[in-house]
Amino acid sequence: MSGFDSLLGVGGGEIKEEEHPYDVAPCSSLAVYATLNVGAAGTIWGLSYAPQDARKFGLTGINRAGFVAKQVAKSTLQCALIGGVCAATHCGIKRYRGKDDWVNGLVSGVVTGVAFTAVSRNWRQLIPTVCLISALRISVDHRRKDVCAS
Repeated sequence: MSGFDSLLGVGGGEIKEEEHPYDVAPCSSLAVYATLNVGAAGTIWGLSYAPQDARKFGLTGINRAGFVAKQVAKSTLQCALIGGVCAATHCGIKRYRGKDDWVNGLVSGVVTGVAFTAVSRNWRQLIPTVCLISALRISVDHRRKDVCAS
């Protein structure tokens, strides 16, 4: 059993050859997995841009460290929110509809975009955020199907 299988909570013998772990794992496991992975990416992103912002604002010492920590935490939570909401919504819609098509990605992208916009409180960016996240989700699904088919 690989690390990926154990993280998703499935055993090595339970998956048929043609099934992908994303198709058999519970939605809660997928949401936690996505939250951790995308949250880690948000941490890396925050660690890359926060020190430059602190320098731009002229912060030094403990003020700089506090600013960087706050920005990293904010970036991590926002990215984790995107990953978790998108994965949980996509999985739930796929299981409810019984279909794995572009509509699931579109709906999960809309829900995730609205959630992210609500957290950031920048309502002017609602439509671009929803469109971007929906397009990314649909393209990820399309690419996953292409990879699994070959």
